[in-house]
Amino acid sequence: MNQEENKFPLIGDKFPEMNIQTTFGIKSLPNDYKGKWIVLFSHPADFTPVCTTEFYSFAKRKDEFDKLNTELLGLSMDQVFSHIKWAEWIKENLDQEINFPIIADHGNVAKKLGMLHPNNGSNTVRAVFIIDPNGIIRLIMYYPQEIGRNVDEILRSIKALQYSDKNKVAMPENWPNNPLLKDKVIIPPATDVNTANKRKDEYKDSCYDWWLCYKEM
Repeated sequence: MNQEENKFPLIGDKFPEMNIQTTFGIKSLPNDYKGKWIVLFSHPADFTPVCTTEFYSFAKRKDEFDKLNTELLGLSMDQVFSHIKWAEWIKENLDQEINFPIIADHGNVAKKLGMLHPNNGSNTVRAVFIIDPNGIIRLIMYYPQEIGRNVDEILRSIKALQYSDKNKVAMPENWPNNPLLKDKVIIPPATDVNTANKRKDEYKDSCYDWWLCYKEM
């Protein structure tokens, strides 16, 4: 597989337009999701144990994604029939409906998104793409096959991106539970001398230095 076939998009790139077959019918990405955030996540294969725990957790917490105006999309290089049967198994055996579409990929989507690694054969890696309402890729996470994802972190990331976009601030580590700043947010650093000189006076007790100032949410 050469580099041309297995591309890796970057944060800030426009998500490539494509038509996809899913368990909920044919969809157009990202056009069918204008105005929505998207979490697109790939898994190595249907009927595998770690993937089953992940899909169960995503489906269990779909209402939390709904409240954040966010749609879920799963993906693996399995036929749509396999996806449907796996979703049925999860519902029958774990009492959880898979309430979001799963993309049936023959490799075209995975190659465009860099989800195929040479040592994994035809299995996609555990990738996560967070795409904003304008179709821009805002966050990418990659996990190895043996480690399941953390749905809490994906939800936290969406909340942080949305708050940052709305308020033009940056978010500290593990916001809103940062050990230094708690749930406070970071004011973008000054980019000129005059602003830097005024910064500590402007924010008084909420600066460690001109380049590290914060404020309440």
